[in-house]
Amino acid sequence: MTGRVAIPRIVIAGAASSVGKTTVTAGIIAALTQQGLVVQPFKCGPDYVDPSYHERAAQRACRNLDAWMLDADQMLEGFVRACQGADIAIIEGVMGLFDGGSWDNEHGSTAQIAKLLDSPVLLVVDIAGAARSAAVTVLGCQHFDPQVALRAVVLNFAGSAGHAEGCAKAITRATQLPVLGWLPRDPQLAIPERHLGLVPGGEQTDVDALLAEIARAATQRFDLPTILSLATDTSTLAIPAAAAPQVARGRPAPRPLIAVAKDAAFCFYYPENLELLVEAGADIEFFRPVHGERPAPRAAGVYLGGGYPELHGAALALNVGLWDALRELHERDAPIYAECGGFMVLLQALIDSDGEAWNMAALVPGVARMNGKLAALGYRHATARCENLLGGAGESVRGHEFRYSRWECATPLPATATAWDVQGTRGSAASDSGGYVHGNLLGSYLHVHFGQSPLLAVNFVDRLRRAI
Repeated sequence: MTGRVAIPRIVIAGAASSVGKTTVTAGIIAALTQQGLVVQPFKCGPDYVDPSYHERAAQRACRNLDAWMLDADQMLEGFVRACQGADIAIIEGVMGLFDGGSWDNEHGSTAQIAKLLDSPVLLVVDIAGAARSAAVTVLGCQHFDPQVALRAVVLNFAGSAGHAEGCAKAITRATQLPVLGWLPRDPQLAIPERHLGLVPGGEQTDVDALLAEIARAATQRFDLPTILSLATDTSTLAIPAAAAPQVARGRPAPRPLIAVAKDAAFCFYYPENLELLVEAGADIEFFRPVHGERPAPRAAGVYLGGGYPELHGAALALNVGLWDALRELHERDAPIYAECGGFMVLLQALIDSDGEAWNMAALVPGVARMNGKLAALGYRHATARCENLLGGAGESVRGHEFRYSRWECATPLPATATAWDVQGTRGSAASDSGGYVHGNLLGSYLHVHFGQSPLLAVNFVDRLRRAI
């Protein structure tokens, strides 16, 4: 792709974390979808949970925009590609507007992504416990980086209409920015939470009712025509040339099958990872481990994504057919790629928050133990200690960790069994972040976006072809 394209777009950012960005974003997406618009949702950063609500509201896959794991052109190319056929892009930010992968710069922040997209920003402000001071928060965001196109504000957690109106007047008087609506403190608009953030939309039996309530509130309380006008009054975007997968020339290569675990226990995947694997020459078939399913016998390899295996220990432990299939694949050195939750089930056991131990695949020594507190969070630089199914020794990838479990291994591992040398961006990475490698088995707590290099998917598929 080359040239320029017009894509109406708006970034919904927070003055800080936990101000209700997801509720506001999902409400606007659902309200505009009800009006007949095709909305392409996005989430800034490496989040998997918030997108499940936006996807449900838009009835269209939500994509991640990550300016830390991807360079600017890679991110923009993915944005333009995802927006094909959409009327508008609604982009939820990550954390606070200026929070990213470092204390010192904007890298990976909502602000950086808004500037790369040349997008207007709608700021969500939590006014619970605030009055005129709410204007100070907005004024600070407005002047911290004038290159960010902060265009309007919405308020959340208002105690009353009078409370919202008073805060709005103070904000507009101090900043000249319009306040385009507010939401009350209302438990009916609250999205439930658990460790790793919100409860995924796909797990809630009443998610459609919740989204309908949020959409009704957005329609009644937000100035949707002005929000649409802000999104439409944007420049055209240059379309970066896509990095083509480096597929071998000559005779058509066989298309190996990747069995991808996908259910309530394994639900964290970047859609682009699966698409890039298909573009590199693989076919994908999903299976549901929690429901007793196992990879198809013709599968050349397995991809175990992240999620919540710790909540489904009993069901997974009963799926001995899955463990047998994984062991059989590993014995013939077929590719097995596991990220975070997927890595946890390759261990000998998973010890849940109640202290109950559940037998797992036992392809990796040690156990995964839930700690009841955050074990690791942040962006990671990872350098391969030896050749693995994603690349060669010494090659680096960028990834992300967010977990409440630790890998405990009583027996010291040989140096050749540790997959990655890992460094954090805000400090050292956890000692168990390096993961495990043995032949074509590669597992770790890292989530890796394949869009950062066309070779990641190509190398994976090449290994699959050898296993056919």
